[in-house]
Amino acid sequence: MKVLHVIPSLSPSQGGPSFALPMMARALRDAGVEVDIATTDDDGPGKHTKMPLGMRLERDGIGYFYFSKQTEFYKGSWPLYRWLKQHVSDYDLVHVHALFSFASGAAARTARAAAVPYIIRPLGVLNRWGMENRRRWLKSLSFRLVEQPLINGAAAIHYTSEQEKAEAEASGVRAVAAMIPLGIDVEEFAVVSDSDLPGGGSPESNAHPQILFLSRLDPKKGVELLLAAFACVSKRFPNGRLVIAGSGQPAYIASLKAKAVQLGIANEVIWPGFLSGREKLSALSAASVFCLPSYSENFGIAAVEALAAGLPVILTKGVAIAAEVETYQAGLVVEPSVGALAAALDRVLSEPDLCSALGRNARRLTVERYSLAAMGKSLQGLYLKIL
Repeated sequence: MKVLHVIPSLSPSQGGPSFALPMMARALRDAGVEVDIATTDDDGPGKHTKMPLGMRLERDGIGYFYFSKQTEFYKGSWPLYRWLKQHVSDYDLVHVHALFSFASGAAARTARAAAVPYIIRPLGVLNRWGMENRRRWLKSLSFRLVEQPLINGAAAIHYTSEQEKAEAEASGVRAVAAMIPLGIDVEEFAVVSDSDLPGGGSPESNAHPQILFLSRLDPKKGVELLLAAFACVSKRFPNGRLVIAGSGQPAYIASLKAKAVQLGIANEVIWPGFLSGREKLSALSAASVFCLPSYSENFGIAAVEALAAGLPVILTKGVAIAAEVETYQAGLVVEPSVGALAAALDRVLSEPDLCSALGRNARRLTVERYSLAAMGKSLQGLYLKIL
């Protein structure tokens, strides 16, 4: 079976989807599926990657094709469209990641013209928050004229959580639904979970608690809420630190730093920027608790990584995996408000036994629900069913 995945960008600046897709491709490769990925050379606003264009680049048995981004709006790429038109029939199935983008429309239309079935993974953009807070009127018009026909022609819509599915259907989406959670390399984080994590209640961690936010910096992530909540509890934990790790628009990051100054916590907030590899593992190892206070999150790959590292997590109800975290008692789930976040932070930082229990359950949750093997098997089964 040969499957093509199409995504507008694989740039780290675009957050979770750029990390999730290569992991998905690895899982499918291990399940015996031949995988290629087509994308643009986007590397953030006004930036391009240095990858060779229009040729197959193989990494770990997976083929990557990059094409020039010609517009920032919807990341338009005519070279990508022309390549899809010529080569989409080489594949048994197309898996489209994103909506409201040039790449997703081009992939769906060329696949349909070639009678190749396609699946759409909407990346959470069909939920109410995304529809109302991201170019509301443009999205409403685009959805009726462009996205709705693409959805109607899809063999299935791939949701990564029950919450994402429910919110999309509440917005009027009617299509065959497949609910398959994302997976991560759980063993990559075993070195963190097996170490003496601050979340395990060591004396040193109680003296120097560290709260970690690790995600793309964007207004929907609720970072302002977290800053205000930390300001509420910082006097009880004078040696505490809040680590805000991630990249984003410079003007928005500047506004967050100004907010920290206004709240009087500038000296207690650390801004390391984008972290990956060993730096990310080190940040997880040093943390006492992971917090993702998003208003809307169709999955939450960074939260899953924190769970795999054995960290207790604090999530808001807008994070799609919140229900599973509650079921496994792997973290605290609260309303997206300053008071609720502050109360949860206070509780986790002051109750070492609770931290230990949450951390153990966090690791169990990822092994049972979010492994690469589980994702690969489920996706292969979906492809075979469609074909």
